[in-house]
Amino acid sequence: MLSHSCGTVLESHQLRCHEARPPYTDPTVADEESYDVPVLSTLVPDVADLTNVLPTERLLSNGMSIPELRAQYRTISTWRNVRAVSVAWMWLLGLSYLGAHGNWFVMLAVVIAMGPIHVRFAILMHEAAHRLLFRSKHINDVVGTWLVAYPAFVPLALYRRSHFAHHRDEFGPDEPDIAFYDGYPCQPRDLRRRLLRDAVGISGWKNFKVLLVATTKRASRRLALSILSVQVVLAVGLGLVTGRWWSYLVFWWLPWMTQWRVLNRLRAIAEHGGMGRSDDRRLTTHHVRQSLLARMWLVPFHTGWHLAHHVDMGVPWHQLPAYHAELVRAGYVTEAITFSSYLALWRAATARRD
Repeated sequence: MLSHSCGTVLESHQLRCHEARPPYTDPTVADEESYDVPVLSTLVPDVADLTNVLPTERLLSNGMSIPELRAQYRTISTWRNVRAVSVAWMWLLGLSYLGAHGNWFVMLAVVIAMGPIHVRFAILMHEAAHRLLFRSKHINDVVGTWLVAYPAFVPLALYRRSHFAHHRDEFGPDEPDIAFYDGYPCQPRDLRRRLLRDAVGISGWKNFKVLLVATTKRASRRLALSILSVQVVLAVGLGLVTGRWWSYLVFWWLPWMTQWRVLNRLRAIAEHGGMGRSDDRRLTTHHVRQSLLARMWLVPFHTGWHLAHHVDMGVPWHQLPAYHAELVRAGYVTEAITFSSYLALWRAATARRD
């Protein structure tokens, strides 16, 4: 999961300070409702569809590349990430200006389009959490925290701790994002209900309320105030750029409360929905054939090659297509375990078999 707000991360931080036990550190507040229909099927691939081809001359038994190749695939391109962060901010400022000076139709279009901009900030934050944004750890954490994570309402250091638990053992006892992945396939009405809660801001308010409450707690006050301070600076900045004081609320906070929630849930399902615990990453993580539209709207920065990311989480985003191609050439990733599109996966996720 890429994730991505204060939400339960701050709640778990408070628990850690007071209870000294392993916290539940889901970075986004998920549904706590129980499923009204028992799980009758699964999205886990048939074991018969998994090829037994590893190790090879280039890949180890776990799918990671041999040491001689690993440095190549793990090379971080500083200029690509400078450009990525800069372009994300350009989109944020440019779309806000366009929406502030357009008619109601343009404003609505910008609110919707700002959802994918939140996706971009979340993915760049995810790269920073893996320390893949810049080669210098200090620059990685400074830029990742103040220019990417805090604008996206994410406490980077706490998210990193939570997210690494996800990578260590997907669907294991410490899986922080289990509420997003469990319970699929489900009834279509169940997914519609969850997406509706996301679209109207119910899920977003849960997260935002946690951030506000965190300012009253000694353990989390400093972190929460840091995030809110960045939001205030962003609000003032957008007001100055657009000449409209309300630009931040309409074009950044509102999409975070609504559009981003929908996209985040859909992508979470596409990454791990309905999968299971295993040492074979093909049984924990989906692979979906990539399209230009999906890469623009849902999975920019090559995030759609998520199986490759879980095989080796040290590979930066710009190397994932090449690393995925390596897995395909080895026969580790095949058509039998590939969804033809995200729509096909979501249909499978809402197809119950009796």
